[in-house]
This record gives sequence, structure tokens and C-alpha cells, in this order.
Amino acid sequence: MSVDAIRVLVVDDDQDVSLLVKTVLERRAGCVVDLAPDGLVAVEKVAEIRPDVVITDIEMPGLNGLELLAELRRKVPAVPVVVMTAHVSVEYAVSALRAQADEFLTKPLDNARLVEVVRNLAEEGRRRREEGRRKEIVLAVGAHPDDVEIGVGGVLAAHAAAGDEITILTLSRGARGGDANSRQNESLAAAELIGARLFLKDLVDTEISGGGSTVRLIEEVVEQIQPTIVYTHSAHDRHQDHRAVNGATTVATRRVGTVACYQSPSSTIDFRPTRFVRIDGFVDQKLRLLDCFGSQTASRAYLEPEFVRATARYWSRFGGGVAVEPLEIVRETAAFVGAHELTRQEG
Repeated sequence: MSVDAIRVLVVDDDQDVSLLVKTVLERRAGCVVDLAPDGLVAVEKVAEIRPDVVITDIEMPGLNGLELLAELRRKVPAVPVVVMTAHVSVEYAVSALRAQADEFLTKPLDNARLVEVVRNLAEEGRRRREEGRRKEIVLAVGAHPDDVEIGVGGVLAAHAAAGDEITILTLSRGARGGDANSRQNESLAAAELIGARLFLKDLVDTEISGGGSTVRLIEEVVEQIQPTIVYTHSAHDRHQDHRAVNGATTVATRRVGTVACYQSPSSTIDFRPTRFVRIDGFVDQKLRLLDCFGSQTASRAYLEPEFVRATARYWSRFGGGVAVEPLEIVRETAAFVGAHELTRQEG
């Protein structure tokens, strides 16, 4: 699926009609089309695939089309809904419009009109979602230069595309892994690439404490920027600095609603993510971020582009799409970016 392909959910208990609509939209509009046989299944699928447009029949067993429309308006008010029926009557049209349908089509469908309606409503729906979405304030915390770019470079690129405010807090200059001045300049270049603010501290590489002094450094930044989402290292990691930063960040961000832990090359098999954020449209941007760290790319196999792509591809087994970054959730109250939503918005 291309990053800007329109995703449509067709809801109809008549399989012939569903397949006809699917064929028309796929061939004439390049849409990605999912099918649901009734309203109850449709409610589950909408939560799973986040379609750009829903097309529903009125008369169906279980949850009929108008009841489905009311449920969608309650749960996902921004999604455009097209109501279709074989019964041409004023009563049906009025009922559908009163239930806040965006369009009303009659069977047999006019294929050209169907394509036109879907394209127009998909554009309108994306505009509604963007206007209604709250901008997030993102803080990504790492022990060393390139840590956050390796762990959530794609997610941060997605945040940048969504217009969110991004701050990167790196707690050491990584002197054990290379020249500290070079790594500082590399960090600045990567932050600039996604419009992020960079705080680069000077704790001793390999000797970072998870206690009070580190907690206070992180608290100062938290107090200054007031983040709504925080990304940091996992506790399931062989590197002592990574574990220490996880502990200190968890304490320092105790009043932040959403805190998630990313995977690093030194994560152990106990790293067990529960969120899988699709970065289909942002892998190349992640590679550009990592390419900023030239002092590391020659000697670190895990920074090779094919390794990065393969890792993202592996995690897509759990998150769908073709590329995913995995996260362990500490707390969650905000909605994550990425996935289906932002990869489509990039186009």
C-alpha cells in the first residue's frame, strides 16, 4: 500500500455488492478496500484499520447501517460515512442524513459517482483528523548520542510530520564510543533534521547513575517543556547506562501521562513490547537520522541500513504494514502517532 492510498471499509451483507464496490475502488481509485458483513464486525474493523471512508448498506442483520452510523459518530466522529441502499425513498435519505451521513448513494451504484465521492470524502476526512488532533509535546531520552534515533527514529520522524514539538535529551556525550566533540556535532545535525530541540548533558559515559542526580537532570527538562509523551530506554537491556536512564526517567516523568520504552541493540530477550507503531513512510527518514552519526556507522553493524530495515520489517509481524518500531508501555494516556494515521498523512 502506498503511503497516500485511500483505505475504505465496505459494510454489506450482500457479498456480490461488496465485491463489486471493492473492485471498482481498487481498479479506478487505487484504494485499499476491506470488507465487513455486518455492523458489529464493522465496529471492530474500524478500530483496527482506521479507514479513510466507510461505505455501509442500511438493511443488515444485527447492527443495521443507521445504527452503525450512530456508533461511528460516537466513537470516531471524523471518519466520513457513505450510506447506500437499493430502496430509493425520501424516508431513507432523511434518516441517513439525520444520522449524519456524509453522502447517500442508491443501488445500482454509479461507478464514476462512487469513485468521486470516495476521493472527496477521504480528503475531507484527513483534513478533519488533522484539525481535531491535539499536538503532542514529545521528550525522547537517551544515554548516548544516537540512542533515541536507533530506538524511535521513525516514530520521531512521524511526530515531526504531524507538527508535534520534539525534544531530545541525551545524558552523555558518548566519549567511550568515540570523540565527544564529533558525537555532539552529530547529535545536533540529527536533531536539526527533524526540527527537534536538543539537550546534551555531560554525564560520564558507562557510569551514569539511576539515582538522584540523574533524576534531577531529567526533571529540569521535564519541568521546562512539560511533555505529553516520553520515550526512553527499556529496563531489559545489557548496558548499565541504559538501565540507569530507564530508572531515572521513570521517576522523573512520574506525572507524565504516557511513557514508553524503546528497543536498543543491547536489549535482552526480556524486552517485550505491547505497542507496535507503524513507520512505513518514515524508514528513509530514520536512515537519514542515523547517517548523521558518521563516527559510528563504519563500526556498528546495527546501524547498517539493511539491518535497520530488517529489524523494522521483523516487528511488522505484530503491527502490520512493512515497518514497525516496538514499544514497552510504562503508562499510556495519550494516543501514539505513526501507524496507519501518519504514514497516510505524509503523502
